Amino acid sequence: MEKTLSVNGIDYEIIQLLGHGKGGYSYLAMSCGRKSVLKQIHHEPCDYYSFGNKIDAEKNDYERLKAVGIRIPAMFDIDEASERIVKEYIDGPTVFELIRDGISVDKYLIQVREMAYLAKKAGLNIDYFPTNFVVQKDMIYYVDYECNPYMDEWNFENWGIKYWSRTAEFEEYLNNKG
Repeated sequence: MEKTLSVNGIDYEIIQLLGHGKGGYSYLAMSCGRKSVLKQIHHEPCDYYSFGNKIDAEKNDYERLKAVGIRIPAMFDIDEASERIVKEYIDGPTVFELIRDGISVDKYLIQVREMAYLAKKAGLNIDYFPTNFVVQKDMIYYVDYECNPYMDEWNFENWGIKYWSRTAEFEEYLNNKG
């Protein structure tokens, strides 16, 4: 990985990899004295999800989630040619890390259920996997912009909740992710 990536002519120093998902690699980056997240879209195959234009999906999903009122990090910049997005860095642990470390996330269930209600009301599902939620000052933020048409099968109560405590599904993911 390069130490510096450019987004619309602005250089970002890459500090560390934050995560690798279906759509891209997210890095903690620094530019002009400000930390942010730089997401580099990738085109690696994903056998359980199909994509159209990923950069357009990021833009459109961001706008939809913002309009619905889901708490998400601000999008600061988008470079369509290099398929890079710069967004606000929400500093804090992920819900996944809290669960993994044996810390109860029960107090965040009200917030994620509020997000689920807003998403469903708008005909959407978000990705309720706990790596997509960061806690900052007792507030959870959905740090992924992915959203899809609503389906009961993929809502929080039928799918997401399975990963919001040390369930068999959580343990299986934990044991198989490496």
